[in-house]
Amino acid sequence: MNRKKQINLKKWLLYIALIVLCITSIYFVHHNENYYNRPIAEVTDVKVTGTRDITDPNGNKDRLHEQEVHATVKNGPEKGKEILLSNTFSTSKAYDQEYKPGNDLFVSINEPDGQGQLKGSIDDVKRDTSLIIIAWVFIFLMVLVGKRQGFYSLGTLCINAVILSFALDAYLSNDRIGLLAACGLAVVLFSSISLLLVNGFNRKTYAAVISTLVATFVTLVISFIVIKSTAANGLRYEEMQFLTRPTETVFMAGILVGCLGAIMDVAITLSSSIFTLYEKDPSISTKVLKEAGLEIGRDIMGTMTNIMFFVYISGAMPMLILYFKNASPLGFTLSMNLSLELARALTGGIGIVLAIPIGIAVSIYFVNKRRAVS
Repeated sequence: MNRKKQINLKKWLLYIALIVLCITSIYFVHHNENYYNRPIAEVTDVKVTGTRDITDPNGNKDRLHEQEVHATVKNGPEKGKEILLSNTFSTSKAYDQEYKPGNDLFVSINEPDGQGQLKGSIDDVKRDTSLIIIAWVFIFLMVLVGKRQGFYSLGTLCINAVILSFALDAYLSNDRIGLLAACGLAVVLFSSISLLLVNGFNRKTYAAVISTLVATFVTLVISFIVIKSTAANGLRYEEMQFLTRPTETVFMAGILVGCLGAIMDVAITLSSSIFTLYEKDPSISTKVLKEAGLEIGRDIMGTMTNIMFFVYISGAMPMLILYFKNASPLGFTLSMNLSLELARALTGGIGIVLAIPIGIAVSIYFVNKRRAVS
């Protein structure tokens, strides 16, 4: 009973600590203007001074609005002074936005005019307060729903972000390190750390780690063979035109990292299911385990493949709309914007399908080893 009370006390202390950190971090981010070198101004009043309709050569209609923005400088030598800004935004807000009182803006300050009125131009919006709030909503949902596993998942997410940044930094700062080699090592660390921290050090996790790595690298090899044998026909690398690195290598590295999450999910699901069946009935045959694994794999294969498809395609939707609204041909629009996304989605689907037989085989191997020991 005392142990249960201690566990509940630790849990509530953790929740209280998270709430305190949440409030403190939001307050700090909302009042951190003095830590910026760029001038920041808070919008106090906005007035629309003019409106005009426009039509482009393709018949698309829009409306432009002129804003007179009054703001107060919050940092730097001009702190506390009122600044007059101007802004033009469209009704569609395709590449601009409307500003409202309370918005924090990064501004460039000009010399005061003859009447001493401070004027300037708007550079960008300060969004860190909104981002920190969204981050804390994500953290609380992870901890409340996932409990300990959710907390460990947050830890692995942070660790994986650090690993990826180190891998990319090593590639960019050293010409002797290849991008695929750096990402390959990162993938090994991603899967090992994520699965071991969340699921513990046991045979089930070892099976999932091995299945993930084998399926991921087999998928990469298949993708490499297909791209080389077809000379990458149909893949449009125009979106990478400003890169100073080989676009094909960058694309392959993206495939390697991109399909890892889905493959890892399939691998741990199959491993957990097969080990659970064995623990409930140690006398269960290998054939039954295999059939059960295939049945589970078929159930998750469709949903996971659809997830990969929608995740990649959703990123291209704004550009698709832009191309269609400017009367671009259907074939050109799809090939220009979806070729790489479809290739990534299909490659991820291949990885998911491969993870099923590989995950079943590796999990059954570990089950049989455990059966032999016992």
